[in-house]
Amino acid sequence: MAQEQIGFAHDIKPLFREKDRQSMLRFFDLWSYDDVCAHAGAVLQRLQDGSMPCDRPWPDERVDLFRRWTETGTAR
Repeated sequence: MAQEQIGFAHDIKPLFREKDRQSMLRFFDLWSYDDVCAHAGAVLQRLQDGSMPCDRPWPDERVDLFRRWTETGTAR
């Protein structure tokens, strides 16, 4: 069975809360496809080490979803 394509608008953007977006806006916009793609490696690293978001780490399933999105071509 083929895996369903993971898309930014449908799957990734909703993972980031308004609070997350506001805390990162001085660097880049977590709700911007282009910005998140440009910084995907750094975002993934921070998600994996638990330093992002700053108030609590994501569950493993969310980190894995973001990782799979980056590995499968970062679809819109």
